[in-house]
Amino acid sequence: AVKIPLTVLAILVVLAFTKLGGYDVLTQQLVLVAGVCMILDSFTATFFAVIRGFHNLKYESITSIIFQLIVIVLGGLALFFHLGVLAAMLVLAIASVYNFFFSWWALHDRLEVRLHLFWNQETIREIFLVSWPFAAFAIFQRLYTYLDSVLLSLLASDYQVGLYQVAFKIILALQFLPQAFSASLFPALSAYWQGSREKLSLTFEHSLNYLTIISWPIVVGAIVLADRLVLIFKADYATAALPLQISMVALFFIFINFAISALLNACDRQKKNTFNMGVITVASIVLNFILIPHFQAVGASITVLLTNFLMTVLSLREARKIIPYHFRNNLIVLGKTLAAAVLMGLAVWSLERFVPLVISVSVGVLLYFIFLYLLGGFKKEDITNIYSSFRHKNHESFAGNN
Repeated sequence: AVKIPLTVLAILVVLAFTKLGGYDVLTQQLVLVAGVCMILDSFTATFFAVIRGFHNLKYESITSIIFQLIVIVLGGLALFFHLGVLAAMLVLAIASVYNFFFSWWALHDRLEVRLHLFWNQETIREIFLVSWPFAAFAIFQRLYTYLDSVLLSLLASDYQVGLYQVAFKIILALQFLPQAFSASLFPALSAYWQGSREKLSLTFEHSLNYLTIISWPIVVGAIVLADRLVLIFKADYATAALPLQISMVALFFIFINFAISALLNACDRQKKNTFNMGVITVASIVLNFILIPHFQAVGASITVLLTNFLMTVLSLREARKIIPYHFRNNLIVLGKTLAAAVLMGLAVWSLERFVPLVISVSVGVLLYFIFLYLLGGFKKEDITNIYSSFRHKNHESFAGNN
């Protein structure tokens, strides 16, 4: 009932912006299609949020895969047959329409949640009081994510934006891993905040360990293979290797920040989380103004690394006020993970000159987990526990098994 009038307002703002901005007809059409996608995705996110409340991630996982397949297949066809940028954008709209109706079906038919328009001023007031920090966080996050490219264009050149975007697109694509993990983690953290602080602390500690183990082989692998990865885009982007390597180090902090953010939001610290996001947004703008004129795309990448590290420090400081969290266990896992990742990186570096990229990456992944197991980074029981967590629908299984 609240989102429907806001949807109408959003469409009107989008149309007014494109008209008053003097954009050409094609740009107006693209922005309108993007606006439709945004609105559909907004309702889809609400439906899946309710489904997560039932500790059910099956339907969201299924539709995420199908969504990407629609984009890849139809988008690939649109590009192959040279149908134009509008056709490519319409593919995203088709995928968003599918996502919307699938999420509605899962909520309505599978979970039997019947939605009706409901208007109660007191309820709406309470919702706005609770939700405004999340909205402010999203605004800061958008500014933080995209202002660096704008500043790079203004202070350097569009070519430098292109170099930086190579690293940015790779990092953005990889964020689905911690995003999906934190989405599954949030309901459990919220429940433990009310019921068991011991399980809350234990679950948070293990979540940081898992994200550490997942992130570092990606970071080291991308650093070692940076020269070959950037050539996937174009030969002209060979100099994007250094910005990519710097940005990839930030990926570790990006990964664990998802878990820390989930903890703060689940424990009613969303205002503090938003404040931290505002701080790093301001820090990003200041650092970009200092570094981009001197180092261009490399400067923007250094800013990404420094600001994500700052976000980790600020968020962990707040986390320690919520739970009796100690760094020791996570630092032990981090040390073992780094050692295994470096050994893997040396092996990949030795192989990548002689074998295809796919083979060197596959061998690297296998060696990483062998090295990590030998170093005691994880045990056989950890694999059993993770498997058990996915099998059991009850959120109690996650911390209980750990």
